[in-house]
Amino acid sequence: MKTIVLFSSLVLGCLAQKPHPCKSPPLLTGSLSVVAHHDLMAGAKYTYDAFGQRIRFREIGSYQNQTFWIDALLLFREGVIYKINHQNHTCKKEKLRADFHPMEVPNNATLLGQVILGGSSGPGEGLLVNSWYGEMKQGKYVSTVTEFGCLPVSTLFHTERTGWILTSFFNILIGIEDPQDFFPPEFCQDAVSDNKGEPADFYSLFIE
Repeated sequence: MKTIVLFSSLVLGCLAQKPHPCKSPPLLTGSLSVVAHHDLMAGAKYTYDAFGQRIRFREIGSYQNQTFWIDALLLFREGVIYKINHQNHTCKKEKLRADFHPMEVPNNATLLGQVILGGSSGPGEGLLVNSWYGEMKQGKYVSTVTEFGCLPVSTLFHTERTGWILTSFFNILIGIEDPQDFFPPEFCQDAVSDNKGEPADFYSLFIE
């Protein structure tokens, strides 16, 4: 009984504090899922490096009833995406038009509210999160992050081109398990930049 009372007091104390915009840890490894209204469902493992502005995705999904597999390395400082095919040892190297945006709640975001996901009747039953709304040059977003650690939980992002895209994050570990994730394999050494058509951006990984 004393434990429940203490836990309830801690939760009420946390809820009484006003949340502030925050930055996620700069090195993360985890999984995510992506859902969009145009028959898109995908799951991916990712490695994230805010220091070097690099992200690696290994993704499988379904788009318009067609299954796809993508292994992509996004190097924002170099302005390129490597799309890697391990089965036939080939690489596509495309221009990357997107700017790097770290996982964070921008300072100009508006707090929508603070809630407990799950329950608050006992220890370990719930997760305290903050939801934020904002707009940027690329579109508008609703982002939910943990109160402690500022780890991403979910993001709704909208542009005129893509509509609403829901990204959910899970199984997050702080740090990088394999630094080699940020280097293209040897068979990508001779990859030639594809200068045809529009440069790629982050969402072209999911919607071609």
